[in-house]
Amino acid sequence: MLNKQTQVTAQQALPGRDQPLKVEDIHFVNQSSITAAPIKDCQEILFAMGCFWGAERLFWQREGVISTSVGYSGGFTPNPTYEEVCSGRTGHTEVVRVVFDPNIISLRQLLKIFWEQHNPTQGMRQGNDMGTQYRSAIYVYSDQQLSHVIKSKNEYQELLGNDGANITTEISKAGEYYYAETYHQQYLAKNPNGYCGLNGTGVCFPSSV
Repeated sequence: MLNKQTQVTAQQALPGRDQPLKVEDIHFVNQSSITAAPIKDCQEILFAMGCFWGAERLFWQREGVISTSVGYSGGFTPNPTYEEVCSGRTGHTEVVRVVFDPNIISLRQLLKIFWEQHNPTQGMRQGNDMGTQYRSAIYVYSDQQLSHVIKSKNEYQELLGNDGANITTEISKAGEYYYAETYHQQYLAKNPNGYCGLNGTGVCFPSSV
């Protein structure tokens, strides 16, 4: 029997499919394209903070964030469905893709949101949401981003102390990002009373070094 809190191997993962899921391109809140590549001087990054509904809302509200979307990354199964990801048999975690203009909002400001607004010490869960798809992760698109993210993790670990609350956030270069089904995109704008399980540690991350 599969333990949903243990990461599957590539050999155990579901086969998936060749064709990507169809997704509406227009952002429900700000009318941007959710699939467009970042334009000149803009960047993208993937954040996993547990259930992606509430996490996405945190970022689309920020000035300087061009677009957000939710999807799946960090696993093996190509073009997975939500049900497949929830089975624990794809290896993916639920992520938010954030496209941002660093001239308006810095990566550090985004990392402040990330570290403060969920608990990055819980391993394969977030609160009552259990499973590998709820693990904390940051997937980056450049060496510069990677350096900033690792530095921020070390800073936040110092702030948390060393009393057993060790950060379990997975940090690596981004692999494939698969868009989630349209009904998940900007879910809490479409369903204002929908579920949001975000709950931070209460430890603040400084906005500047």
